[in-house]
Amino acid sequence: MSEQINTADLYDDRGEELESVAVQFQNLGGHTHFSGQVRTIRCFEDNALVKTVLGTPGEGAVLVVDGQGSLRTALMGDMIAESAVANGWAGVIINGAVRDREALARLPLGIKALGSNPKKSAKTGVGEVDVQLVIDRVRIQPGVMIYSDPDGILVER
Repeated sequence: MSEQINTADLYDDRGEELESVAVQFQNLGGHTHFSGQVRTIRCFEDNALVKTVLGTPGEGAVLVVDGQGSLRTALMGDMIAESAVANGWAGVIINGAVRDREALARLPLGIKALGSNPKKSAKTGVGEVDVQLVIDRVRIQPGVMIYSDPDGILVER
């Protein structure tokens, strides 16, 4: 379980130790406040790696998925999100789309994404796990802390 952290207060306290992601992600999960150590995936319209990683013990981590901003296919739906809950993940941030929004909203999981699309993604497993991502000019390294609430996302430098 993530403690409820207010990103505005956290930024006031820690300032330049944190970077703010300006992309206006939508809050789609049952938890609006979540934080944890980062794990990462880079993929494009293919969610096989998302399913695999969220099927492993999360230990309170947050998975950041750089789907390169594509809204053409969903990178996570309710079944994969339920697996994330069962495996102890604190949240998932997707630079891309999800599906099953109503079901996702009922899950005890933090979920941010750009939007939704009912279309399934490919399942070939093309992509990279635990690599550095850059979203909105913010560098996101595996293992750093990330904080998310309705105000936005803060990442440790």
